[in-house]
Amino acid sequence: MKYPLNLQSKIIAIAPQIYVTDSDGTGVLYIKQKLLKLREHVEVFTDNTKEKKLCDIRTDQIIDWSASYNFTDNQGNPFGGIRRKGLRSLWRARYEVYSGESNSVTEFNVSEESVLTRFIDGIFGGIPIIGFLTGYVANPTYIVTDSSGKAVMRLRKKPALWEGKFSIESLSELSASQQTRILVGLLMMVLLEKNRG
Repeated sequence: MKYPLNLQSKIIAIAPQIYVTDSDGTGVLYIKQKLLKLREHVEVFTDNTKEKKLCDIRTDQIIDWSASYNFTDNQGNPFGGIRRKGLRSLWRARYEVYSGESNSVTEFNVSEESVLTRFIDGIFGGIPIIGFLTGYVANPTYIVTDSSGKAVMRLRKKPALWEGKFSIESLSELSASQQTRILVGLLMMVLLEKNRG
C-alpha cells in the first residue's frame, strides 16, 4: 500500500460505508456495515467491487459500552480486534488493538492527540446548526502507538461537510499483518466515532 491512505464515508447514508484509496487513488479497502443486526457485523473487502472479502468484524455483545470488535478472516480464524479503553469520554477517545482473541494482550493503542479538539466538538456538536458546522473546525487526529509508546500510524480527519474524510499516515515500518490489524481497527473506530467532527 502506498501511504498516505485516504478514507471517505458518507455521513448521510442508509448503511454506513467507507472507501479507502492509496496515494495513487487505487481502491485498497471498502467496508460496509450490515443493518438490522442485534450484534454489529461489518464486512471488509479489498475494493468496492466486493469481489474479494478480506475479513469480518463482529462483536459478541448486544449492548456494551466497551464492546470488543473481533476480526476474523474468510475461514473464520481470529486475527485480532479493537476495543474501547474505558468509558466514552468528553476528554479523549482511547482504543486498544489486539492480536488473536479478545482476551489477548494489547498490541497497539489508539488515542486522540488533542484533548481540546474533543472538548470543543463535545460542547458545540450538540447545538443545532452550529453543531453541524463543527466538521470544519473540530477535526480530531488519532495516533497509533506500539507497546513501547512509539508512534506507528496517524489518522487525521479532514474538514468536510456532507462526508467524513480522513487520511492515514504510516510513521514506522510494520509487518503486513500488523498493518492490516491496525487499518481494520481504525476503520471500525471511524464507524464508532462517526458522529464526531
